This record gives sequence, C-alpha cells and structure tokens, in this order.
Amino acid sequence: AALGCALWLLLPPGLRAEECPSPCSCTSLGEARGTRVDCGSRGLRSLPAVPGLARSLQLPNNSLASVPAGALDGLGRLRELELRDNPWHCDCRILYLKLWLEDFSAPALARLRCASPAHLRMKPLGQLTGNELGGCATLLPTRCLQFFWRDLILIAGAIITLILVACALKFSKKLVRQLVLGGRRRRRHISKSH
Repeated sequence: AALGCALWLLLPPGLRAEECPSPCSCTSLGEARGTRVDCGSRGLRSLPAVPGLARSLQLPNNSLASVPAGALDGLGRLRELELRDNPWHCDCRILYLKLWLEDFSAPALARLRCASPAHLRMKPLGQLTGNELGGCATLLPTRCLQFFWRDLILIAGAIITLILVACALKFSKKLVRQLVLGGRRRRRHISKSH
C-alpha cells in the first residue's frame, strides 16, 4: 500500500485528478511527456476509463472484443497503443477502432486479427471491407448524429430569422414611405387652406 501511495505521488497533478483505472498500473514519464498506462494481461472485457494524459496505453492479452465508438477520441497525447492478443469480434462495432487506427497507427492496425465471426477468423483487421462487416447502417456514433440534427435546426432557425428580418426591413421601408408621403400631403393641404 505504501508503494502504491508513493507511485501515486510521483504522478503529474493532472493524472492524479483522473486516477489510474483499476486494475491497471500507471507510470509517469515526466510532467511534459505524460503517462504510461499498463492494462496488459488483466482479463479486461471492456476498455477502462483511460486518463487523458496517457501517452502509452498497453492493452495486450485481454478479452477485448471491440472498443466503443468515441472511446479513444479524447487521448490527444497518446503516441503508443498496444492491442494485440485480444479476441476482436469483427462486425460493425469494430469499425470505429479500424477507422481510428487507420489515422493513428497503420502498424498497430496491421497487428490486429479477427477472432470472430468464424468466416473472418485470423483475417487482419486492416484488410476488412464493408461487405465483410455486413450492413453497417449507422456508421456515425450517436453523438455525431445528435450534433447533425442540432446543427440542422440551428441552420433552419438562422434562415427563418434572416427571412423575417428581410420582411421586416421591406415592411419598414413601405411604412416610412407612407409616413413621408402622408406628411407631404398634409403640408400641401395645410398650405392650400392658408
């Protein structure tokens, strides 16, 4: 317990707030470099809450079948990711990990192989095609779809506002003309009566 407390004190302050996920171990690489998070061979069935300061994330030899959409997006400092020796289930749920790894690290993607379904067993994840993944109707995470609808409503609201402003300007110009013409008529009428 004393060793655990001493290691915790060596972590940068930012990581202390985010705490090392159980049952992983975390090692500081120096304040500027971030943290090494080792979750290898822990029997994990799901991705733990990884600290945002993670520079290295080790997840080999677990029981991970997929990674939830968006789970790795907040790891801006990550430079090293090890995911080998996990039983990856290659269906639509693996698409997020495949696309994320295509941007992050082609070598890491090349090391991953499908464990299931049977017709894809041992096929490299990087070589999967859309046909092999089946009918993936929703490729975007739910949050992206929510943002799409929010943005669509905001754009529609802006267009309606612009139309109302244009109509108000047109109506105000008509009103100003009528007031100006009405004032001229009254002046003429007053000057004729004098």
